[in-house]
Amino acid sequence: MRLKALICGLILHLTLPSIAQAISQSIASAGDRTGVDQPFDYDVALATSQAALGSQVGDYSFVDTDGKTLTLGQLRGKPLVLSMVYTSCYQICPMTTRHLSKIVEKARDALGDESFTVAVVGFDSVVDTPDAMRYFGAKQGISDRGWNLLSTDPQTIEALSEDLGFLFYPSSNGFDHLIQASVIDAEGRVYRQVYGQVFDTPMLVDPLIELVLGRKAPEQPLLANLVRKIKLFCTTYDPVRDGYYFDYSLFLGMLIGGSIILFAGTVVVRGWPRN
Repeated sequence: MRLKALICGLILHLTLPSIAQAISQSIASAGDRTGVDQPFDYDVALATSQAALGSQVGDYSFVDTDGKTLTLGQLRGKPLVLSMVYTSCYQICPMTTRHLSKIVEKARDALGDESFTVAVVGFDSVVDTPDAMRYFGAKQGISDRGWNLLSTDPQTIEALSEDLGFLFYPSSNGFDHLIQASVIDAEGRVYRQVYGQVFDTPMLVDPLIELVLGRKAPEQPLLANLVRKIKLFCTTYDPVRDGYYFDYSLFLGMLIGGSIILFAGTVVVRGWPRN
């Protein structure tokens, strides 16, 4: 028995350093993939995210699910909704993406299908390959909705995350990160951050309306541009049905007001000679 215990002790003495070294290398590898090695702090993550407002996002290069190279510069010229996910997440990221998809459809109904673009970037670059992004998109029902599902290298993820103010940390569950979708303007600047797995529709649609209304469109005829702006100006959010509709009451009020003014003016003009 003593000999057996001695042999077991010797085996543990020889193998424990190797196990500890393997664990250390695994942790170091996770840290290298994120560029950070500190625990997640919600207040710090939120402050970093808000500090990125107005920042210019670089013209980074990605690979889409078809294996084609796509740069953020190619997506400029109209507002961009950009969401960062990791595909090995089995609950939060899928739920967030499905909710974002519903809000995007409402925004497209209000603004038009071509008014803005959407991109989902996999930030776990080791795992989030084009094939993984394609599978993730299919599972969330966004593959055929004109979304850009993008993969890239760790250096690009680090630079993009810094531009967006997006912090993520390795954890026992995968990654801890602030759930945010960034609204980027046509020139590539961070315009608004939208937070949460589930958020109210106007939180995403309102900044898109602001950007679309402020966007110059010299290629459009004056009348078409005017009609588009009137339509957007009169688009109103209905919280009951959680959607946007065209509010005709503005024109009805203008018509009634104009009719009253015209009627009063006619009465005054007709009565003027007798007085």
